[in-house]
Amino acid sequence: MKNDLARARFSLVASMCIFGTIGVLRYFLPVPSGFLAMFRGLSGTLMLLLLQRIRRQKLSRDAVRANAWRLCISGVLIAVNWILLFEAYRFTTVATATLCYYMAPVFTILAAPFVLRERLTPHKLVCVAVSLLGMVLVSDVIHGGAGLSELRGVVCALGAAVLYASVVLINKRISGVSGFDRTILQLGAAGVVLIPYVLFTGELAQVSLTPRTFILLLVAGLVHTGLAYSLYFASTDTLPAHTLALFSYLDPAIAVVLSALLLREPMTALQALGAVLILCAAVMMETQKKGKEKPV
Repeated sequence: MKNDLARARFSLVASMCIFGTIGVLRYFLPVPSGFLAMFRGLSGTLMLLLLQRIRRQKLSRDAVRANAWRLCISGVLIAVNWILLFEAYRFTTVATATLCYYMAPVFTILAAPFVLRERLTPHKLVCVAVSLLGMVLVSDVIHGGAGLSELRGVVCALGAAVLYASVVLINKRISGVSGFDRTILQLGAAGVVLIPYVLFTGELAQVSLTPRTFILLLVAGLVHTGLAYSLYFASTDTLPAHTLALFSYLDPAIAVVLSALLLREPMTALQALGAVLILCAAVMMETQKKGKEKPV
C-alpha cells in the first residue's frame, strides 16, 4: 500500500513538473501555434493509444457513442484553448500567461450556478475576488506597465482559461468514460480538427523543420502530452482528490520559477503579490472540490 502511494505521488509530481515546463518549451519552439497544437494533439493521442494497447485496455464504445457530441465539442475547445495559450506565451511572459490561464477555476465557479445549478457560496465569492485582484496585479494594468503586446498575451491566456473552464463543465456531463479514455478522444479530436485549420491558414508552409525543431516537437507531443497525461492518470485512482488538487499547483509554481530563473523574464513586486493571490485563491477553491480535473 505504501509503495503504491509513493509511486502515485511520484507520478503526480512528475506530471506536474512536465506540465510546468510547457511554456518554456514554447519559448524555444519557432513554429506557429496552430501547428504546435495539432502536432501535440495527434502525437499525444498516438502515444496514449499505444499505452492503452500495451495495457490491453479497451474503450467503452457504448459510452463513447452516448457522449460523442460532448467529446467532439470539448475536443474543438481544447484545440482553440491550446492555440490561445501558445499565443499568450509569445506575447507576454511565461509566468504572466500561466497565471492568467490559472484563472480557469474562477470562470468555472462563476458559470457553475447557471450550468450545473451549483450554489455560489460566500467562500467561493471571496476566492473569486482574490483571484481577480491577483490577475489585475499580474497583468500590471494598474500602473500602465503592460504594453499592447503584453495585454494581447493576457487576453489570449484569459481566453484559453475560459475555454478550459468550458471543457471542465462539459466533462462533468460525460458519464461512463474514464478520464484516460476521455483524454484520448478529446486530444484526438483536437488534433484532427486542427489539420484543416493548419492547411488553410498556411501554417504548415511556415514550419522550418530543423533537427532541433523536430526534437522539440517530439518532446511537446510525447513528453508534455503523452507521458505527462499517462503519469497523471496513473495517480488519480490512488490519491485522494484534495492531494491531486494541491499538487496540481506545482505546475504554475514551476512555470513562474523557470520564467524568472531560466528565461530571465522580469516580475515586479506587485506582480509577485498577484501570483501569490491567484495561487492561494485557486488552492482554496480546488480543495473544496471532489473532482479530479487537470488543466489541459
